[in-house]
Amino acid sequence: AQAGATDRGIHAEIQQELADARKEVRVEMAKARRELLTGNLRIDQNLQFGKHGKRDRSLPQAEITPAGDFLIAGKVQPIDAAQRRELLAYRRHVTGIALAGIEVGQKAAVAALEAVGGSFISILFNALSGRLEHRVERVVESHVQPMVLSICRELPAVMASQQPLSASLPAFRPYAPLEQDDIDDCEADVRHEFASR
Repeated sequence: AQAGATDRGIHAEIQQELADARKEVRVEMAKARRELLTGNLRIDQNLQFGKHGKRDRSLPQAEITPAGDFLIAGKVQPIDAAQRRELLAYRRHVTGIALAGIEVGQKAAVAALEAVGGSFISILFNALSGRLEHRVERVVESHVQPMVLSICRELPAVMASQQPLSASLPAFRPYAPLEQDDIDDCEADVRHEFASR
């Protein structure tokens, strides 16, 4: 009887830990979403695509504010109304992709926690046999891969919004690394990444 009570106690503790972890994931992801929507969007660190690291790491910090101001090294750059509209459109596209990335992270974390859930004995057996790791990978892949592929499909809109900015605002041009080959390679790279796991 004592062993049964101990098993139930351990099971309840595991379930509480998993519930706490799910709550923590939700809280952290909500915080990340809030910061993304209300803070300045750094464009010197985002959308790093391509196999050859096209981003010039020596570029000063650049940001787009929620109001559409363009900052380089903290200094507001002169822009006109049309450029502000273009900056805001670009910010919306990039923020949308970042929000989708946050959603992917949350889904992956929750899926992994769900895959782990179970009794103490089943978790222990699956962990010792290596089945737990494979189960978590399968569950995460089934949830995450379609979402990541959908992000790839958003890239043409980002490229389309960065082109007029690059043409009209030369200071923005170095921060617009997305090219057609990045878009062409995105889905293949995602499929390759998941296949190699």
